[in-house]
Amino acid sequence: MKITRDDPRSRVAAHHQSGDGTARIGYPIGVRAVAVVRRELVSPRMIRLTLAGPELKGFHTYQADDHVMIVFPDDDGAVRAPVPNEKQELDWPRPLPLGRKYTIRRYDPELLELVLDFVLHEGGVASTWAVDAQPGDTVVIAGPPGAHAFAHNFDHYVFAVDATALPAVARWLDESPSEVSADVIVEVSHEDETQYPLAERDRVRVQWLVRPADRSMLADAVDALDLPPGRVFLFGAGEADDIRPLRRRGTDRLVTGYWKRGSADHDGD
Repeated sequence: MKITRDDPRSRVAAHHQSGDGTARIGYPIGVRAVAVVRRELVSPRMIRLTLAGPELKGFHTYQADDHVMIVFPDDDGAVRAPVPNEKQELDWPRPLPLGRKYTIRRYDPELLELVLDFVLHEGGVASTWAVDAQPGDTVVIAGPPGAHAFAHNFDHYVFAVDATALPAVARWLDESPSEVSADVIVEVSHEDETQYPLAERDRVRVQWLVRPADRSMLADAVDALDLPPGRVFLFGAGEADDIRPLRRRGTDRLVTGYWKRGSADHDGD
């Protein structure tokens, strides 16, 4: 495939190499029907589904926290999928179908495979679907809508996340230069969630925190870091209230509420 300066892959790559802070870069948004081809328990509380199919040809994803929306069927089994329009946006049916956003752990353009990791918890629509999904099952996905790309030219990175953002951190570690310098702080609700696999890097320190019932420890852990000199970028993602204090840490940052305690359909914060 020919890549031009206006192609989103080139624009994201250019920002990674020489950009400043974050940049919103849109992708051509697609709606695709894919099939479950593999399932794997990557930790006691995280299940990995590999989705595949010819409709993944031309799929766009170039940033570690890119996501797709899983469109679930109605109670009668009908799937009311959105339709791409000429503005490279989606026209959604009304009332809106049930859907949930999930970070792309990995995409293989040769095999046309997409990997998604699901945190397992009781009562979650997507979690319940992931537990029951079997090879051969089909599902409709929409997106990604684009990237909030952050530059890869900082001297040091800090990732302060909960379990829902582990796929984004894991992908970033896989795709970033081997000499990257970073602190990764992961707050989880259960000790066994620390078994989630992350690539080991010589200059990356990983700290796992088990969250007490009454408060998050993420912001305090970030404040306690002994950071190296130079420009530092902060990536914060997880429960909206827990990561809100990170919005006041530093000037170069991307902080996103992936979910909100007590809300079933939180859409960022």
